[in-house]
Amino acid sequence: QVKLVESGGGLVQPGGSLRLSCRVSISMFSINAMNWYRQTPGKERELVAGLIVSGDSNYQESVKGRFTISRDNSKNTIYRQMNSLEPEDTDIYYCAVDQQVGESRYEYWGQGTQVAVSP
Repeated sequence: QVKLVESGGGLVQPGGSLRLSCRVSISMFSINAMNWYRQTPGKERELVAGLIVSGDSNYQESVKGRFTISRDNSKNTIYRQMNSLEPEDTDIYYCAVDQQVGESRYEYWGQGTQVAVSP
């Protein structure tokens, strides 16, 4: 069973930093894309940051220059560094990966981790 285990969330003051980690149980080399989403209960999930196999990344406008997505293949882990955090960044964050296996594609999700930004 494929697992994505997230960690690193918590409570931080405005202007602070956090690094979210997402450890995956599958080969990183089978992953086409890895993404971080956010979701407020009752609202739709939003894409915050994405990284594709070519190395290209994309970010939600509100986090450009503050958030960075990266990967460490040796640790089977995807990271999101979040700097200059704002109260508006408070949310539940999910990592997700798209895996290519032959002609088939699969999508897997983590369980979510809470980030709270408050004085």
